[in-house]
Amino acid sequence: MRFQCQPGCIRCCEQKGFVYLTREDIARIAEHVGITRAEFKRRYLCGTAPLLRFRKQRHKACPFLLTGGCSIHEIKPLQCSSFPFWPELLAKASERRETAEYCPGMNKGPLVNIELARAKADEVQRAFPQLYEEEE
Repeated sequence: MRFQCQPGCIRCCEQKGFVYLTREDIARIAEHVGITRAEFKRRYLCGTAPLLRFRKQRHKACPFLLTGGCSIHEIKPLQCSSFPFWPELLAKASERRETAEYCPGMNKGPLVNIELARAKADEVQRAFPQLYEEEE
């Protein structure tokens, strides 16, 4: 698999869906924006622990996505920083092809070390087990 994020691209951020956050994400971002974790949760999050996510905005999934890009790029949530190394994308070629339709970084750049990609996917799956429970 090849992947290289393209400068200025926010296509992954523009897709339908939710941005889920870990406890570590919440603490890091709250500190970055200068508010308490409780205030951060009140202002920006919904859902119930342990599966908290950003409230949907009118036309975007993240309150920190601006026209010029991500305003918290250097400390973005695990879900964002791990893209496209999500379990479902590593497991299915059809998911990778679908992602490549909107993501200009797919199939670009150097080959990705598959063990590093799997380690990142495992981290995502451990962080959000509810999203990856086996369907019965």
